[in-house]
Amino acid sequence: MTPTLVRQHTPHAGAAPRVDLRARARDWSEIQERMLVPLYEAVYERLDPGDGTRMLGLECGSGLALLMAAARGATVTGVDSRSPELLTLARRRLLSRAPGAPGTPETPPGTPEIPEGPRPHGARGTGTRGGTARIVEGSPRDAMDPSAPAFTLVTAFEPIGCLAGDSDGLGALLDGATPLAARGAAVVLAGWGPPERCATTSVLRVATRLADPLRSAGSWRPALRDDLEEVARRTGLRPDGSGRVACPFGYADARSAARGLLSTGLFDAAIAAAGQEQVDKELAEALHPYRRPDGTVWMPNVFRYLIARIP
Repeated sequence: MTPTLVRQHTPHAGAAPRVDLRARARDWSEIQERMLVPLYEAVYERLDPGDGTRMLGLECGSGLALLMAAARGATVTGVDSRSPELLTLARRRLLSRAPGAPGTPETPPGTPEIPEGPRPHGARGTGTRGGTARIVEGSPRDAMDPSAPAFTLVTAFEPIGCLAGDSDGLGALLDGATPLAARGAAVVLAGWGPPERCATTSVLRVATRLADPLRSAGSWRPALRDDLEEVARRTGLRPDGSGRVACPFGYADARSAARGLLSTGLFDAAIAAAGQEQVDKELAEALHPYRRPDGTVWMPNVFRYLIARIP
């Protein structure tokens, strides 16, 4: 959208809402994270990670993108400092699922990639088809292994363009990660598409409106056209192609939709300002236009990705 969406951010003003962090992590991994599968698949189809690829996943969360890369043969390392609950799920996921095992979400039909440019060429480990998978709690530098070769692929799949200041946070992560990667390594950045192409925009605006007067910190903001390119420029990366991917958010019912969206943390400032009951009420109203006759909820969205290279 966390998102897709930004996960586990808390407001910088006011009292933080009390949430069950384990339940939130489960809702993210079981409901919301799968909405980004088309984004992951589009990038992997383009870069073809496999045997010999050493991938570093920034803000890896519960690890679905890592699992998908490992299934292609890549050796993967995930790093995150925000949610021990999500990292616990990532470890379980990578330990318990062999490559090709059933249960990995498939790309929903009708979610093609729209090309935009030329196609460029505390750790715990577990065996994968291509090598090992490591999950590290901390900063990118904590993932450094002096005895291992440099990373050949760095991914930052947490989409920017929906939270004030999120591009600054991504820049800081890249500053810590790029020294660990080889020259010419691909770095993948992701972001929300234009607001007019993202139905979820109207729902996220509820969070901003209810968060006022906290909206200056931790509130939603619309994506800008050059968000990803600006981050690449500031961190010294060389753009090498980009694309757009349709990532519809589809839910079994309105309750599942609310749980998935709340798991992103984007509504935390609104809950602190207006209370859980008011947020639940207005979120349900905002989701109503996207409910289908069978009760499912469907919101078309477009996300962007940028592939950059380390000079």
